[in-house]
Amino acid sequence: METVTDSLKNFFNSISSGLGDWGLQLIGAIAALIIGLWIVRIIMKAVAKVLEKRRMDETLQPFLLTTLGFILKLLLIISIAGIVGLPMASFAALLAGVGVAIGAAFNGSLGHIASGIMLLIFRPFKVGDLIKTNGAFGFVKEISVFVTIIETFQNETEIIPNSAITANKITNLTKVGNLRIDMPFGIRYGADIEKAKEIVLNVLISDINVLKLEGLIPRVAVHNLGANGIELLALPYANCNNYWDVYWDTRQKIVEALANAGYEAPLPQRVVTMTK
Repeated sequence: METVTDSLKNFFNSISSGLGDWGLQLIGAIAALIIGLWIVRIIMKAVAKVLEKRRMDETLQPFLLTTLGFILKLLLIISIAGIVGLPMASFAALLAGVGVAIGAAFNGSLGHIASGIMLLIFRPFKVGDLIKTNGAFGFVKEISVFVTIIETFQNETEIIPNSAITANKITNLTKVGNLRIDMPFGIRYGADIEKAKEIVLNVLISDINVLKLEGLIPRVAVHNLGANGIELLALPYANCNNYWDVYWDTRQKIVEALANAGYEAPLPQRVVTMTK
């Protein structure tokens, strides 16, 4: 009986000793994780400030910070594994297996990362550019690892996966630095075309938002002979930031100027021939 009792005591003592050692390792790992995340956060803030002071390209900043944060956290996990006492070879194999599983589960996300890298390498646009893509029309606010953020003129925030952007058409309206805004308008047949062109041209020249630089002089031209009237086209140039001011306000000024000069909008016409 005493032999059995001694054996049980030794067994429980062994378990208690093992749990005690493992418990201390676990507490140390949790403490290391908390402190490590705090240090990572401090490093990330410091790096962000350095990038801002050195005026690093706004397009690269989010991508670099996200990548750096991932690497630091991965190193932290590896360090904690060492504290717990996991063999590095076994841990590396486990990490590789988890990476494969995550990669299979987030196959589309890996495509977004690859597309984000392509956007940074080939630079079809950068932060601050006015672009059209995937039905979104606005200014690029951020290009991150997975998505591109666009702020539209309606103050809507469009978050578009990078792979969807690289797989579709991208229209960069800022690349050249200015835009030509085509404004069609019509007058009736028989109206004075030259006078109408002069009225509209005066509106364009007097508008402060319309560019009047060499090679960017606004003009007015006959566009088409329609079924009901003569179609003319106003061709002003504007900076990207003034796009909607010219698109809407200048168009209204043209309509008002033509109306004040007595020009009426073309109406549907029919020629009726009377036969006996």
